[in-house]
Amino acid sequence: MLENMQMSLEVREVNALVEKESRFVEDVLKAMETVIVGQRYMLERLLVGLLANGHVLLEGVPGLAKTRAVTALAQSLDADYQRVQFTPDLLPADLIGTLIYQPQSGEFRVRKGPVFANLVLADEINRAPAKVQSALLEAMQEGQVTIGDESFPLPQPFLVLATQNPLEQEGTYPLPEAQTDRFMLKLKVSYPTRDEELEILDRMAKTAPTSDIKAVVTTEEILSTRNIVDSIYLDPKIKRYIVDVICATRDPETYGLGDLSAYFDFGASPRATIHLALAAKAYAFVSGRGYVTPQDVKSIGTDVLRHRVLTSYEAEAAELQAEDLIARVFDHLPVP
Repeated sequence: MLENMQMSLEVREVNALVEKESRFVEDVLKAMETVIVGQRYMLERLLVGLLANGHVLLEGVPGLAKTRAVTALAQSLDADYQRVQFTPDLLPADLIGTLIYQPQSGEFRVRKGPVFANLVLADEINRAPAKVQSALLEAMQEGQVTIGDESFPLPQPFLVLATQNPLEQEGTYPLPEAQTDRFMLKLKVSYPTRDEELEILDRMAKTAPTSDIKAVVTTEEILSTRNIVDSIYLDPKIKRYIVDVICATRDPETYGLGDLSAYFDFGASPRATIHLALAAKAYAFVSGRGYVTPQDVKSIGTDVLRHRVLTSYEAEAAELQAEDLIARVFDHLPVP
């Protein structure tokens, strides 16, 4: 009884802290919305990835403001930002840097590449060959890159925001599962509504470029906020719920979802469990709460899992996508 009272007190303290410290979230969203119309789903989840220290993959047809949203996020944070256009002839050195020989001294000097920034936009990441994707993989996973014989830490916070076009596949190199698994979130960016399209027309149909965004938060504050995100309360029942969701993608029959067994080739990895818990905490923070609810897990769950489960030919024949199977899992499992 005493232990429960102490836990309840701690949750209230964290909740009060989050309510106070999360006020900048709305300021960042409003700053981004000065140049982005609609797309609240994308903007919120970019913040979730930033606060949870997780990379984000954005998929959508051209013209949906994916690149503009990343630029707006960097400007609102006053963060170092680099955009790399991925092409088939891109080399690892173009991304991470290289050694340059100095004839005067007879020594090599390190020239750091664009990956040395707080936010790195990997535009059309699936157009780069495997060697470049592997170079980016070390940066994403280890927070460092190797140039020559020396490793160099990347600035913090460090976030890779990658885009890919789902329509045009000619001349592309699909990301391997090992690479996509490093992304905490994969977002499907959709078309704006009719009213949003009208507002886009009114605001953006001008020859003069839109004005830059003023920074409303610093990178130091983001790093400090991550410590608060770590302290957000995750009830043991919700921890078990998260594990059940992940395990249900691996062994549907055990969870009463035997009709889905033929549709899953491979389920989500343990990294998905970690990322789902972290993303749910960050989503709770963005919502101004110091504790995670089952709805937080459901709201962010599809974005964490859609690129981590492999569907079978049977699923393709039945016209079922990963999102459909994940929704069935969430609908079936009892909510704590």
